This record gives sequence, C-alpha cells and structure tokens, in this order.
Amino acid sequence: MISCNVSSSCQSHQQGKIKELPLLETEVLQVHAPPFVTKESVSNETKGQGHAPAFTRIQRRRSFIKKKRGRPGTANGEVAKGSDGWGGTTEDISVPKDLDLIALPQLCFPGGLQIASEQREDSYHYLVFTDVFGNRTHAVVVQYYRPIQDGGHQNGHRLSSKSSRLYTAYGICVISKYPYYNALRDCLSCLLSQLKPSWMGDFEERVKEFSAKLALVPIPPPGQLHVVFSLRPLQIGLPSREDKDRPAVDLDLHLPFLCFRPRQLLQIITSLLTEQRVVLFSCDWARLTLLAESLMLFIHPLVWQHPFVPVLSSQMLDFLMAPTAYLMGCHLHHYEEVAAETDDLILVNIDDGIVSSSSSDGFDLPDVPLAARECFLTRAEGLQMHYDLDVCHLGSSTDVNDQRAQRRQWQRKLNTHIQNITLELIVNIFREVHHHLNYEHRVFNSEEFFRSREPADQPFFKKVLDTHIFHSFLRDRLNRKMDAFARMELSTRTETYRLKSMTESPRRPTMQELARKYTSPESRLSKRLGASLPNLGEGVGSLVGPLMQNSLKKIQVDSGRWTAGVCRFRWTAVGLKSPQKPVRCFKLPEFPPPLAYHYVQNYYQEMITLLDKAISGVAFEDSSLLACYHYLRGFVNTVAGKRLDALEDFQNLYKTDTDIFPGELVNALVDSLQDGERAQANRRTEIKRLISRVKKDHERERTCHDDEAVKRFQLPKKHMQLEDFVRHVQESGIVKDQGTIHRLFEALTVGQQKQVDPELFRVFYTFWKETEAEAQEVALPASVLEHLEANECVFKLSSSVKTSHGVGKIAMTQRRLFLLTVGRPGYVEITKFRDIEEVKISSAPFLLLRIPSLKIKTTLRKETFEVNLKSEVDLWHLMVKEMWAGRKMADDHKDPQYMQQALTNALLMDAVVGCLQSQKAIFAATKLAHFDRMKLEVPMMVPKTTSETLKHKINPSLDRTSPQAVDVLLYTPGQLGVSFDTEGDGNPKLWCALSDGKVVVFDAASWSMQQSQLQVGSSQVNCMLGVDRQQVWIGSQDSVIYIISTRSMSCNKQLTDHRSEVTGLALGDPKVAYSCSAEGTVMTWDVSTLQVRKQFRLSCDRLQSVQLCSGTLWCCARDCIMEVWKNGTLTRRISLPEQLRGSPTAFSSFLLYQEKEQLWTACIDVGELCVWHLAEPSKPFQRIQLPDCAGVTCLIKVKNQIWVGGRSSGKSRGKIYVVDTQRHTVEKELVAHTDCVQALCSAEDRYVLSGAAREDGKIAIWKVE
Repeated sequence: MISCNVSSSCQSHQQGKIKELPLLETEVLQVHAPPFVTKESVSNETKGQGHAPAFTRIQRRRSFIKKKRGRPGTANGEVAKGSDGWGGTTEDISVPKDLDLIALPQLCFPGGLQIASEQREDSYHYLVFTDVFGNRTHAVVVQYYRPIQDGGHQNGHRLSSKSSRLYTAYGICVISKYPYYNALRDCLSCLLSQLKPSWMGDFEERVKEFSAKLALVPIPPPGQLHVVFSLRPLQIGLPSREDKDRPAVDLDLHLPFLCFRPRQLLQIITSLLTEQRVVLFSCDWARLTLLAESLMLFIHPLVWQHPFVPVLSSQMLDFLMAPTAYLMGCHLHHYEEVAAETDDLILVNIDDGIVSSSSSDGFDLPDVPLAARECFLTRAEGLQMHYDLDVCHLGSSTDVNDQRAQRRQWQRKLNTHIQNITLELIVNIFREVHHHLNYEHRVFNSEEFFRSREPADQPFFKKVLDTHIFHSFLRDRLNRKMDAFARMELSTRTETYRLKSMTESPRRPTMQELARKYTSPESRLSKRLGASLPNLGEGVGSLVGPLMQNSLKKIQVDSGRWTAGVCRFRWTAVGLKSPQKPVRCFKLPEFPPPLAYHYVQNYYQEMITLLDKAISGVAFEDSSLLACYHYLRGFVNTVAGKRLDALEDFQNLYKTDTDIFPGELVNALVDSLQDGERAQANRRTEIKRLISRVKKDHERERTCHDDEAVKRFQLPKKHMQLEDFVRHVQESGIVKDQGTIHRLFEALTVGQQKQVDPELFRVFYTFWKETEAEAQEVALPASVLEHLEANECVFKLSSSVKTSHGVGKIAMTQRRLFLLTVGRPGYVEITKFRDIEEVKISSAPFLLLRIPSLKIKTTLRKETFEVNLKSEVDLWHLMVKEMWAGRKMADDHKDPQYMQQALTNALLMDAVVGCLQSQKAIFAATKLAHFDRMKLEVPMMVPKTTSETLKHKINPSLDRTSPQAVDVLLYTPGQLGVSFDTEGDGNPKLWCALSDGKVVVFDAASWSMQQSQLQVGSSQVNCMLGVDRQQVWIGSQDSVIYIISTRSMSCNKQLTDHRSEVTGLALGDPKVAYSCSAEGTVMTWDVSTLQVRKQFRLSCDRLQSVQLCSGTLWCCARDCIMEVWKNGTLTRRISLPEQLRGSPTAFSSFLLYQEKEQLWTACIDVGELCVWHLAEPSKPFQRIQLPDCAGVTCLIKVKNQIWVGGRSSGKSRGKIYVVDTQRHTVEKELVAHTDCVQALCSAEDRYVLSGAAREDGKIAIWKVE
C-alpha cells in the first residue's frame, strides 16, 4: 500500500492567566512516506548496529523548510537535539513532490485550531486531493486533544500543577491513493489507543512505526479477495474493487438515503449529470466527503470531470467563486453567506435534508426521465437500511472483531444493492444512446437522439448532452468498453428488444407503442427500442418449437411492457437479481516489531509462504479467486525484489483471469530487470513469452487511438464525392449499408456531375427527418390497431384519395397496405405484400379528365383495388413494387433482411422524390429500385430442394457497414434447469467468428443476437470448441487460445503455449482437450488446470485440424492425414490420392466414420470426396463426384448423411451437398450462399448451420431429414 502520512499540531507558549481562547496557526511537524527501509540502508547505515533504522526517506522529493520550535519537554527532560531551547531553528523535511503542505494544515483543521479549556472527543473527517491530471488521492484525518500545561520540568523531573489545564488539538492525516475511508479510520483509532497514554517524546517514533506498518499492507486486486491485517486491538479489512473499472467501496452507501428522500437524491444526481455548481453543507466535516464520494459512485460509470473538493476550510471559500462546474463542501454556518454572495448554485443541506438553489429565479433543475425516475423511486422504497432490524434475532458476540466482520458483511450486501439500483438508473437514462452512435466514424447524432426523447424528458437531455461527463461516457461507448453499464445494458435486454435490434430499420413507432402513446401517455416506456423484424416470427416459429422442446425449459418471452405498481422496466428486474459473489479474506502475518530491512524481507517471505498455502488449497475451477492470489503473490514478490517470481505469477493470470492483469506494473517490472535477471528470464520459456507479449501489447497501446474525440453529426458544407457522401450518410444514421448508399448517390446525381451539393444533402436530410417526425404523430384509433400486429410500423401515409373502397389515406407498413378511411376512421385491408399479383399504373375517368391511378391485383381477391393517387402515383408505384419484390425474395430465401432492405429502399425513394422536386425525380428514384430490378433482370428462382430444406437466414454483420466473412461456427446445447437469476441462461447458443477476432453470439432458441461485442484478439479465428458447457475455446491466428465463459460471456483466460497460429481443437474425455498449430505441434491440455500435459511435433505441411477417434489422434495437414498415439508416435500416414499427387491441391478437411471404419477426405480445388477403408488406407475405394463443384472447404456428419460445404464455378458460388453414406450418392444439392461456404455445424442433428465468405456473409439454417 502506497501511503503518505502527515501529522500537524500547534503549541502555545502563553504565560500567565489566559482570558480568551484564540485561534492558533497550524504547522506541519512530521511527514512520513514510504519507502521506510531500503536495501542500501543495510550497508550504509547499519555498520555497528544491529539492524537498519525504521525510517528512511526517499530521495525523489522536494524539501520543505519549516520553523522548528522547542518542545515542552522530552522523555528525559532534555532539549531536543538540533534546537537551542525555545529559540527557532530550521529543519529540512523531505516530502512527496505532489503533496501541498501549505494547504494541508487548513484542511486538517478546516474550522481552525483553537485552544480548549477541557478535553474534547476525538474527531475524524475525510479529504480528497486532485492533481492537475485529475488523479485523486484520499485522506483520513483525526483530531485529538492533549494538555499543553503539564506543569513543566525541572532537573529532569516532572512537576505537577493543580491549575486548570488547557488543551490543543493534534491532527494526524493518512493519505492513500485508494479510497479506504473506513479502514484508515480504524487504523487511526488503533494508533490513538497507543498515543494517548504515551509521552510526547515517543510521539514521532510511534507515528513512524504506524506509517511504516501501513506501507507493508498490499492492496487487494480486483475480484473477490479482501485483505485483512491486525493492528491491535482491531482487525482491519481492505475490500477489493469489484472489477478493474470500479473504485474500491469502503464507505456506507446508504448514508445519502438516510439524509435525503429518494426524490431529493435524484435532484442532486441531476445536478451532477447536468454539471451544475454544487455545494454541500454540514456541521459535521466527515459527512461532506462521505456524501460526495457516495454521489460519485451513484453516477458510475460516468466520471465527474470538474473540481471536486468535498471539504473547504474557512480560508478557502473564495474557491466557490469559480466560474466552472464543481462539487465542493463547507461548514453549514457559511450557508447564508454563500447563498447570498453567489448565484446559480445548487445548495445541498445535508443536516436538514434540503436541496435548494441560490438563484433569484428559484429552483430550475430538469426532472430525470420519467421511466428511469419511477423505477429508481420504486427500488429505493424497497431498501432495507436498518442493521438492527436485520440482526435482532442474533445473539450478542463477545468478540469485537466478530461483531465488526458481521457488520461489514451486512454493509457490503447493502452497498451492492444500492450500486445496482443507481447503475440501473444510469442504464435506464442512457440505454438508447448506442442507437445513435456511428462506431466507424465515431459520431454521435445528438439531434436525432434528442428528438427521439419524450417531450417531458427533453429539458433533461438538452442540458446533459453538452456536458463533459456525457462526452466522456460517449467515448467509452464508441470504444465498446465492456464496463458495468455495458454489462447491465446487455443482460437486461428483453427478447423482443433483441429481435428488434436484429434489423436496421428506419425508426418508427410500432403499433404497440402507438397504442400506449394514445391511451396512457404517463405509462409509456422510453421511445423506440429499435425497428421490428419483418416476418421473423413466421420464419422462426417452426424452428424454435422442436429445438426448444428437445433441449430447453420453456421460456416466457417478455414483451418489455410496463408493469403497474412495480418497476416500470420489466427488463431491469433481471439485472438486480445477480447473486453476490462469495468473498474470501487473506489474513496478513503479524507486523514485525523493528522495521529493519531484513525483518521486512522476512515478513514478505512469510506472506509469500501463506499465499503459497492459499493457492494450493484453491480448486482450479475457482479461477477468479486463484487469479487474485497469484496477483497478490506477484505484487509481494515485486516489492520483495523477486522480479522473476513476480513475472511468473503474473503470467499465471493468463490462465486464470486476464481482466486483472496489471499491464503497466508488469511493463515497469520488465524494464527494471537487471542483466543477470534478463538472462535467467530468457532461459525460462514462460517468462520469456510473457516479456515478449507485454512489450508487444505496450507498443500497440502506445500507437492505439481509442481515445479519439467524439464528433457530433454536422451537415456537410462542401460538395461531396462518393467517398465523402458515404461517410456523411453513415454519420447521419439514415443507413449504414455501403451498397444502398452507392445507389442513393446515383439517384441524387442523375444527369449531372458525380458529386452531391451540400444544399441538396441538407434538403434530403431534412425531408427524411420530417417524414420520420410525421410518423411519430400518426394517431390510429383502437379499431384500426386491432387489425395490425404489435410490431408493425406505419412508414408512409398518402394524402386523402378516392379509392374503389371509399375515400381515405393509403397507409404502408412493413407487411401490408391498408386504407384509413376518413370521416369516421376505419380500417380496410388492401393487401399484404406477399399476396400481390400485379401492380400497374392506370387512369380513372372523371368527367372529361383521366386521373392517374394505381391498380393492385392480389391473389386473395378477384376484384382489383384502384386508388386515384394523382401526382403521387409514380412514387407509390415504385415503392409498392419494391416492397413486393423484397417480400418475395425474403420469402423465397427465408431471409427477413431482404424485406428490411426493400423497406429502406422505398423510404429513400420517397426522400429523393421529395428533395429533388423535378421532372427527373421519379427517374432518379428508380435507381433505388434494387429488388424490383433484380426480379426483372435476373429472376432468382430458388430451387425447390433448397427452398424446402432452408428454414431461415440470419445476418451476423448487421451492425457493420459491409458483410464480414463467417470463418467458424459453433453450436452449444442448452442446459436444463438453469435459472435466469443466475449468470447467463440455459438457452442453446450459436457462436459465429467473424474477421479480426470478432465473435457474435446468437440465442439459438429465437435466433436473436445475444452478444455482438466479444473480441478475442485482433486476428482471424481458425477454430472453436465447446468445453464442459462452461467454456468455449477459440483458436486464433495469433497463436493464442482464448477461453470464453458461457455464463458471464466474457473472455478472461488465454492459453499462450503455442508458437504459431492455432488451427485445430478437439475434446477427449471431459477433462482433456487437444490443440494443434500450423507448424505441427500438438498439445494435450488438462481442462481443469489449463496445464499442458504433453506435447509433440509432427512433420508435415501446415497442420490444419485434429480429431480424437478410438483412443488415437487423427491430424490433417495439407499433404497428408496422420494417425498418432497420444504420446506422439505415428501409426499411419495417408497421402493425397495418387491421381492428385503433383497437382497444387491439398487436403482441406476430413471426417472419420467410425461405425463403418471409413475415412472421408476432401481437397481444396477438387470437386470430389474420397472414401478410404481404415483397414486398407493405401488408396480410396470410392470417389464421389460433386456436381458443379470447384472445391470443398468443410465436412460434417449428421445422422446418416455427410454434409459438404464448398464452392461452385457458377454464379451462385456457395453450395452444400448432402451425401448418402449408404449409397455414396449426392442426395441434395443446395444453393446456399452467394459466396463460398466456409463453415458448417450441426444443431443437435436437427438443423445444420452454414456460414459464407465475405461477399455473402450470412448464416443459413437448414432442416435435417
């Protein structure tokens, strides 16, 4: 523990009778800061002594010259050395360079130092110091009184005095980098129990010894391990941080709830989020910092960016005149003065529980958004904050330390509950921010976000959106930081919310939301949670049923509705039910009495021995606790000078918990290695590998630009070529897909130079937003809403027109066209897009005129629907035809995204026609008729076999600007009996590896995207393996095996033993796994300990995969397939078939058919399968030709079929062949994708999933017969 300890006091030298008790000037008497003992002190300062002195000062400090006054008396009555009686001399005190000793005395005695005529109680308060970089240090101060009229001394003997005594305060301040307020207060309490009965002459030595002891205490790492040490008579506990992004919590977070009602707390939180000037007041100095620090934790992960001075002394009140936002605190008796002198302050009276303003205009704070506010109020009402009520059934403990431990446990539980409630508040306020972020260009569309808020909530966001605190929050979101906010936001999404986010729809309110809007405005959830998924339910329904019946408990899909009387967000309830992780405590050894160097080293060695014992007693399954012990031992080894042992401990964090890996510390440790140590490190493989990795990571972080500024969307001011146009459209949030934007560019530049004028872009953008705003105001009566599905949105509404079914407005949703009749509003169904048979422009007679009309013929009605759209007819004709074509393609290809893209195209047509307002507008809009043109130019008839076998398609690259290749697929089955109250859930999952180490996870019960932000390194993923249902192993091109927990969905373990890219993974028995790398190394892993049991190397050309069959390993390389014993002994080697030798081809995959003792192989550039007898593997006995196949990439066995993924030489490049294993014939030829099939996996032998290369980038779900 790094700490700086400061003591301050003042002494009076008055003679005679004192008439009044004046305020005195304070001064610093002592400064003690680590390191207190060094190795050099042994040789330099202990010659002729038994041990090194207890206190040595570090040299990297500035000097502080203070006036040294004589002391009233020392232990032996002599004058202190270095002074001449009461005369003044100077003393050079070495202090830490960032400690301001001028301001410190004022803060230690913020109310001034005054002589007292009677003994007063000890008083504690807390301080926070902030440097110019915003780094905070924390302090605890104790004031205690000692008599200053002791009667004096004569000839070394103390004289007694019956006269009245006077008392002065001494202050002791302990400063730490960490906010351990309760622990440091307890430490000072223990110190006072020793100081009070002692002589003043012992004062300095006792404080030195106390400071040196604290410097020996290590800070616990993030996680579940707390550190406990004995400082007689108490046992002191240091709680750990919950994770690396959160500070340690060592204060009582329920104190603000005792001082204020929840509504007032919301006002204070609003003051912080809107960056007001906030002043706390209290008669108790301690309350100021405790309340201020609690508020900082309440707004986490948002970070206060402005001055933070919870305690201002009387001499510092001028700080309140600062023009910037701040959070400061001062004594309550300054309240009237501060309120009168300064305007626009938020005044927080802690003692009376009042929040007010100093402004003459009164209190003008916006309310927290309604939904988040009511949820917070409901949660806060349920808090159980009375300790005595919770323990009234327990007996009295006779051990004070047991009582304290019991209270700490209760407080920790309550703190966790409060942190969850306040984090939920922040999540509910800012949940929808990510909808308006463009990650590629780091843009936040603040105007669109603001307009999408409820009118009553807009005043709040108007102030928040321009704050520094929100800007920092946006930067973390754009960096995809996986902090507490991101974890809760992800874990509390409903299934409906996930399904909506599966498409990139233009934002419109659904019918369900409109119904709430116009029936109960006060009970509305926040605005649009994303767009609906066209026809997903129809495509998924038949798939979900049998899959869930086979492997899952039934799951009630939540609609995300409000629940009256409870928390308004039904999804947030899940986030607060996560069980509290059990806490372990590590008890430090007793502190050594004389703090000499060799005693300190012995102390460190004793601590290391205890940690060795603790590590040996932890099961490897409890890897997070094991990581904490390794971290702590590594830290102790570091301070003990055992650098190589420390590096070995930190290396172990890769296999236990990389989240707590101390990168900066390890990098500094590596830099400090001596030549001899570096030579030893090079001989130790693990440490050498760690050093190399740390240096690479450090260099990458140094060149990384994750902290770029966040840009706000702005309309362009210059003419735009295609590249600039793409960027501006993506930044605007209108559409992400590059192909669609290219077609939009063509539409806006028809018949002119290929660049877009900024004025045209402004008009287009404005029209788009106005159309979007009009959709928000569509008021449909309940009699109409009941005909529509809950997730339908009205995207286009015509003017009033005459139709063959009466007068009204034509409304277009993503599913249908209907007539909204005028007068008495009514609903007349026109058609669903899938039922359209013909759409054409015609003309209807009216007197002597012919009025342009649109005729729509459907398969469900004999009569043709006709509508006189007049000037709108051409646009509606284009839009309806595009929606019809998109619906047909979506149904034929079982891909709902086609319908979504058609909808986007239709709305872009509307915007283009609206902004161009010229003769060429309709012609320009035809450039966006993508699916209608595809239907006319290249009729994409899906073969009957493909259509019958294909069930559904999903797009893992939906939130990206262009498709990404699906490199690997893995299906993990569900777990029966897993509750939603625990981490994770019991649903089966589909894991999809995309380029650059990105892994997307789908819930395989509904095919909704569950995780889109998992990152495993930055290289391509080669293989994945499910291990014991708790882990997924991922082999990467960067030679690392990444391990993801299926419960927490986080990647916090890595296996770094391979020297080249990991190409294959296989599972043996439940405790053994196998991996191989490209250069031929095969490793056997103990799954429970993550240790390498055995490894060997094969001689081959790029080892590509490994499988276990009948106790032997089968390894596939480019030039051969090998069977080896588990010890690495080669038993047989199968080379390429004779007819392929000498050609540039190579094995791509193989499959062992154990029941028939057959080996099936495929090659990269050959359209055939070879079947070998294992008993006679000299040549294949059967060659199966695959029609129209240019090469095979993957093979899997499903029931009695072999599914083959490859590429064809034709236009439809991705094909799947289903081969009968009995007759060795191709049963089915499936036109799967528009690019090569790269991955296949089976879902419990009921479905096969295929993934395609970059040009297609989708996943197809196939039915197995």
